[in-house]
Amino acid sequence: MPKPLVAALFALAIAGAGAAPAVATPGTATAPTAATAARTVPTTEVTATAPAAAPASPALQAVTLAGTVALSNCSGSVVRFPDSLDTDPALVLTNGHCLETGFPEPGEVIVGQASTRTFGLLNSAGTRVATLRASKVAYSTMTDTDATVYQLTTTYAAIRSSYGISALTVQDTHPTAGTAITVASGYWKRLYSCAIDGFVYRIREGDWTWKDSVRYTSACQTIGGTSGSPVVDQATGAVVAVNNTGNEDGATCTVNNPCEVDENGTVTVRQGINYAQQTYQLPACFTTGNQLDLSAADCTLPKP
Repeated sequence: MPKPLVAALFALAIAGAGAAPAVATPGTATAPTAATAARTVPTTEVTATAPAAAPASPALQAVTLAGTVALSNCSGSVVRFPDSLDTDPALVLTNGHCLETGFPEPGEVIVGQASTRTFGLLNSAGTRVATLRASKVAYSTMTDTDATVYQLTTTYAAIRSSYGISALTVQDTHPTAGTAITVASGYWKRLYSCAIDGFVYRIREGDWTWKDSVRYTSACQTIGGTSGSPVVDQATGAVVAVNNTGNEDGATCTVNNPCEVDENGTVTVRQGINYAQQTYQLPACFTTGNQLDLSAADCTLPKP
């Protein structure tokens, strides 16, 4: 998860590939750290077929970088919820540990914190086409999940009108194992494609614990700076999770080396495997006008 940012460019220059964490330490440095260069798997468009007697499976989409954003130390995306209106203030989703004021403490939930943070908006080719600005941190925590939602000073309609870019929609249902996904990093302008390998009862990393986390198959070798990237379902184009960590060195439950904990307390370490936090809980907590309402009946996010 969090780590110093000083060695990324050197790491990307060395030969070979290996496991690296999917995260970066908040700060103002210009590049995140990666232990080694990671393998980027480009997304290709594939149509799944089925026997004539059965309905065809959904076509896999060519996920692009359109709608992703680059932060000073992380990745993110402009997102909307199924009930969001074009006239609503736009939102940016990234990790809790990407918050510019530092990592939220275990049990801490930040709501309505003033922010003027900027985000570089990318088009499908990964070209920066605009600078967006936050008006506030709508929600941020590293408890149970690892997410920050910023509210912007502009609307979805204004972004689409000015730059031809639409927000990514956050799915409001739990994803399924085996789903083909793409992790889209606005920081590195890279796409990582793999599948959801399964769901982890608890992920423990340092002082933080996350629930029902997404575990990737080994093809998604995300690196420092991909923290906060949207995890996109290739069949629907919807965001199903936010990329946040991976076990770098094989250590157990330490910073940069998360471990898996099952319902019985059994600990498993998977060196080189990376993880994300589900986002289907978010839509129920944002109501009319994209305003946060943690008291909403179906809202299960941690509260202050």
